[in-house]
Amino acid sequence: MNTAFGPPVLRALLRARPEDFVVDEELGFEPSGEGEHLLLRIEKRGANTAWVAGQLARWAGVPAHAVGYAGLKDRHAVTRQSFSVHLPARKAPPPESLAIEGVRVLASAWHRRKLPRGALRGNHFRLVLREVAGERDAIEERLRAIAARGFPNAFGLQRFGHGGGNLARARALFAGARVGRAERGMLLSAARSALFNAVLAQRVLEGSWDQGLDGEVWMLDGRTSIFGPEPPSPELTERARALAIHPTGPLWGRGEPLSQGEARAIELAVAGAHTDLARGLELADLSQERRALRARAGELAWDFPVPDVLELRVFLPRGSYATALLDSVGEVTDAGGQPLAEE
Repeated sequence: MNTAFGPPVLRALLRARPEDFVVDEELGFEPSGEGEHLLLRIEKRGANTAWVAGQLARWAGVPAHAVGYAGLKDRHAVTRQSFSVHLPARKAPPPESLAIEGVRVLASAWHRRKLPRGALRGNHFRLVLREVAGERDAIEERLRAIAARGFPNAFGLQRFGHGGGNLARARALFAGARVGRAERGMLLSAARSALFNAVLAQRVLEGSWDQGLDGEVWMLDGRTSIFGPEPPSPELTERARALAIHPTGPLWGRGEPLSQGEARAIELAVAGAHTDLARGLELADLSQERRALRARAGELAWDFPVPDVLELRVFLPRGSYATALLDSVGEVTDAGGQPLAEE
């Protein structure tokens, strides 16, 4: 729960049923219409992304690495996302022959390349909160503030594993424990995410999460392009107010942070308070990168179909979490009891 907008204005339950969490992935490109990769648009219910990818490989008679997808989507939800299946010089099985419970093919097209992780513009969410407790006027005022200002772009709890166990395992990795390649990547990501969230928490505490400090590095909205460091200026202030640019925080690695001045001082202080994570990431030979401290809540809309049910609709850029948006509103309990997978 973050306090960027003040204390919580509601308590509610999320994912009382799969249809309460609907994700519609939007890719960052159009299929080429030709090539060796069959691009399948799939709707799934009660199935996680990796499991569906494995089922697609068996259906097509190809190895698991021949199937690609852009992002992980949760099992306890209704999600629509794309998968690619590499079929060089082979005829694709008919889509209607795909018999996987809870899965159906919505569309198919050929494409030149395998679908890589991260190749999406973002996700459209439909979130239904039930057993809502709180003053409707206060809830709507909070949602209008989020629409106007964005929200703190924290990594969700799913990055840290059950009970935050990924961080303990990351520390063990940095102390010399051996792990497989895939697990190593997951643990490095957890350590980076924890440091970023700590920087963001400090910026929220100081009230600078959505505005620039001296020495700020900025990111263009909807892109990963950065510029700076820059001193504050009326032009930057106005661009930030219009959500055209966002202040950034570090994804830790070797070398010095790109920021300077006040912004760098906060980042170095956080790294100094978590020296095991920071040093481990540096020795893992990861380069310093940046992530926006703020996310835009695109096309945010809501209604109350009945007094104790709130339906939210929003578009979030890739890498941003719907749970981070909900944390800015109030105390939302997940009925499934597990962290959501949402990329």
